[in-house]
Amino acid sequence: MKREMKPSTAIVPTPVVLLSVRIGDDSNIITLSWVANVCSNPPTVAIGIRPNRHSYNLVKAAGSFVLNIPSADQLESVVFCGTKSGRDYDKFKECGFTAAPATKVSSPLIAECPINVECKVTQVLPLGVHDLFIAQIVAVHIDDSVLTNDDSLDVAKARLFTYIPLSGEYWSIGEKMR
Repeated sequence: MKREMKPSTAIVPTPVVLLSVRIGDDSNIITLSWVANVCSNPPTVAIGIRPNRHSYNLVKAAGSFVLNIPSADQLESVVFCGTKSGRDYDKFKECGFTAAPATKVSSPLIAECPINVECKVTQVLPLGVHDLFIAQIVAVHIDDSVLTNDDSLDVAKARLFTYIPLSGEYWSIGEKMR
């Protein structure tokens, strides 16, 4: 038997990303799970950000951002960046992250994250408490340490993890099934 629940964010698991953005001297990192690949050609992502978040206006003004995919070793920094405001904290400094130059956008990469995805905003759609930013992927950087000999991602080495909105928990990505 199944129990009908109220409408909610029930699509699980969700990715965990650290979005980095910079306008002038103002850099910030925000943890997001409302992130999805939405088109393969051109490669396009969609992210949801609440307008009251510090990063919201930075992303709108910059017109670009970097999605940094963290490893499980960075869980405490992920939680910090998702629960503290960039209005009050320098999250790069607090988390010991290195702001590395991107190649196609003005926002920095987080050097310590194994995967970095540079994105340029193409549309912003108001949805409710979140606005949807649609952005084209313009560059991808993957650390050599998490690549196989044929340049595929070694998921075990990357130590990726996910967020479960139904329980508010983080889970590591398990074993290969196929």
